Formats: sequence, C-alpha cells, structure tokens
Amino acid sequence: MEQFKLRESDEFIKLGQVLKAAGLVENGVEAKEVIQNGLVAVNGEIDTRRGRKLYPGDTATFDGNEIKIEK
Repeated sequence: MEQFKLRESDEFIKLGQVLKAAGLVENGVEAKEVIQNGLVAVNGEIDTRRGRKLYPGDTATFDGNEIKIEK
C-alpha cells in the first residue's frame, strides 16, 4: 500500500489528482477515462466521479495499487 500525504494546507485531494500524483496515470485525461470506466475504487467501492474528494483515512485502488490518504 502506498501512502499519499496531504499538504498541511489541504483538507482533501480529488480522486483524479491523487492518481496523477501517485504516478498511476500520466495525465488528467487518462485519469478521467479510468475513473469513468469504473476501474477505480474508493474505500472498496467503485467510484466514477473524478472530482470525488478524498480525506485522510480514505483509500483509492486502481490496477492493483492501493493509495491511502494521510494528513
């Protein structure tokens, strides 16, 4: 499991942004495609909203990679 640490000034990160930041997709277009195609899960459930806000404690899963959001 990979961990993604939010900046001190941030309360959340959007799903598409965390996929890009973790290097799981190359750009926003690819992030949008994989999310809309139902290939990404948040906290164990498929989520098709690119703008889904992830808060500390949330987990995103894509292509066998799991990212846990931390403060």
